[in-house]
Amino acid sequence: MQYNILVCDDEKDIVSAIEIYLKAQGYQVFPAYNGKEALEIMEKETIHLILMDLMMPEMDGMTAILKIREKNNIPIIILSAKSEITDKILGLNVGADDYITKPFNAIELIARVNSSLRRYMNLGSADIDQDEMQIGRIVLNDASKTVTVDGEAVNLTPYEYKILFLLMKNQGRVFSSDEIYEHVWEEEAHDVKKVISVHISHLRDKVEINPRKPDLIKSVYGMGYKIEG
Repeated sequence: MQYNILVCDDEKDIVSAIEIYLKAQGYQVFPAYNGKEALEIMEKETIHLILMDLMMPEMDGMTAILKIREKNNIPIIILSAKSEITDKILGLNVGADDYITKPFNAIELIARVNSSLRRYMNLGSADIDQDEMQIGRIVLNDASKTVTVDGEAVNLTPYEYKILFLLMKNQGRVFSSDEIYEHVWEEEAHDVKKVISVHISHLRDKVEINPRKPDLIKSVYGMGYKIEG
């Protein structure tokens, strides 16, 4: 299967360079130069992953990601010109899954794209039992990749799903932020506490009755997170 990747950045040289890298890997590339153009492409084409710049004219990346997330859960990787963690956290808060800081090299870019697509197209992994798990009001079916809360389906991003799966598969075990990142992102963790806390917060918004007083996904002070029935 050939995957379609939308590359959105107002710097045409960057889009052209990324297009060369991705096409060499066999990906089909759809270029866009602002958020408005990206949304127009999303209406017409089946896109499997998005690389999105944040600072663009007409419609910025944050606004575009918010609009895309209203309808679609495909992986979105931010192309950030700034290394500040605040921009990355803002992007994750509005629904992006990952980020890569410009300037980046082709090897890192391809690795991020490949791993994000792999997680999205195959949310579980081959050595995981295809069982249904239930903890409290949450039911996770790994065969169908579905999650219900009190019988109502909830829409999780690939990262949220993988975090929930990890916690449910290991009920009661505390995972540090670094451990969660290394299990879910499948790469070494560096300064990831904020990244994980944002994803945990989104997950709680979707599965907890009161996200501010969670009764399922618990924080263990100074140690990490666990799930309890």
